[in-house]
Amino acid sequence: MKKVSYYPGCSLEGTAKDYSESIHAVCERLGIDLEELADWNCCGATAAHSIDQRASVALPGRNLTIAERLGYDMVVPCPLCFNRLKTAEKEKFPLEGKIRIWDLANFMSQEDILDLIKARVTRPLTEIKAVCYYGCMSSRPPRITDADNCENPMSMDRILERLGAEVIPWSYKTDCCGASHVIARPDVVYQLVRKLYEKAIAAGANCIVVSCQMCQANLDMYQDRIGRELKTDYYLPVLYFTELIGLALGHGDANTWFSRHFVDPTRLLAEAGVAV
Repeated sequence: MKKVSYYPGCSLEGTAKDYSESIHAVCERLGIDLEELADWNCCGATAAHSIDQRASVALPGRNLTIAERLGYDMVVPCPLCFNRLKTAEKEKFPLEGKIRIWDLANFMSQEDILDLIKARVTRPLTEIKAVCYYGCMSSRPPRITDADNCENPMSMDRILERLGAEVIPWSYKTDCCGASHVIARPDVVYQLVRKLYEKAIAAGANCIVVSCQMCQANLDMYQDRIGRELKTDYYLPVLYFTELIGLALGHGDANTWFSRHFVDPTRLLAEAGVAV
């Protein structure tokens, strides 16, 4: 049993509930014990560092001190939360350096965990042709994230390969989806997202795999609307990598996670021979 502390962040309790449930289900199957931080608070996200630099460090820093008291490395599923927590760490918040802060996808792509995943696959995803989309925040800037290859992250690629999927190389892994600008400037975000759709299709992908709930929301929620505006019928399910791990491991709740998506992946899964 591998034990880590766990910082879920705000959106996994609401709009990204499917991500949260798949994380817990997969970790349980793999013998990873997630101890959620007691009394954790919001990391501040974009609001704090846009308004108050001190608060932008103190908010995530408080969570770091809670994690350090536990003494376990901390796993963070939200790339923006991860980025803010790493920023607080780099700002020399008063810590003793006892723990490591992990982006969830990087944590899951360690060799020992990859071996566990591969050994437990009961439903190989051999007909899934995926491009992995990492977005901006989990790897950049490298002086904050400590990413080895900030322009070509490989964590999800390695995970999907162990699931038997065909992972398609492409040059848009870390392009921006527009994030929360979709509220103020949907026109800009739609163009950014449209490019991702077009490049994924051109690469031969039948789905986009993500580790960020904001990226998932922008690519999933607006796909039908963007298609109508451009008079194009897109069909690219946008799936969390943890959902695909759960699917490949034969978890019975996979349908529940997928049912919350705006782009229904049922057709894709049926065509790929992995419908549940």
